[in-house]
Amino acid sequence: MTDFSYRILVVDDNDEILTVSQAVLATRGYETRAAHDGFEALAIMRKALPDLIICDLSMPNMSGFEFLSIVRRRFPQIPVIATSGQFETANALNWLLADAFIPKVGNPEDTLKRVAELLDAAPIRTNPAKPDKAPVWIPRNGNYFVLTCPDCLRSFSLPIEDANLTGKVVEHECIACSTKFKYILETRR
Repeated sequence: MTDFSYRILVVDDNDEILTVSQAVLATRGYETRAAHDGFEALAIMRKALPDLIICDLSMPNMSGFEFLSIVRRRFPQIPVIATSGQFETANALNWLLADAFIPKVGNPEDTLKRVAELLDAAPIRTNPAKPDKAPVWIPRNGNYFVLTCPDCLRSFSLPIEDANLTGKVVEHECIACSTKFKYILETRR
């Protein structure tokens, strides 16, 4: 029988912090993946869901705040530890979508202890069923409509170039995270 290895996703834009975090977590037998921002983290999560996420709050492209909002909405069963060099107290949990907050200048042993506590309390690799269709709000604004990516939840405008698209399934790629998704443009009067 092989030992069960928990998967931890570490999200931080600092390469040194990613390297140290992975090394520290590996000392306790955790399998780790690393991402430099929320978009990269979502791409990793498409392949395999982690058992726990450690996420920096200040990152380029998609911040930790945006990423955690998506995680809480789509994967509420995954425990999350937020970390930051800008905040130093647990008062951050009052407005954060995280189960724990650890300052970046904290002790690695404290982090490992908190990781173990959250993993002990969390369900093991739950796999919620994913619907094959996600609702996408497409408000029309004259000759443009706005799509919201069902993966990263970013919105962007597109011109309505072909009136023959109405009622047909159209595939489009998100301009933020490159996820391909399908939608139907319907007109309601």
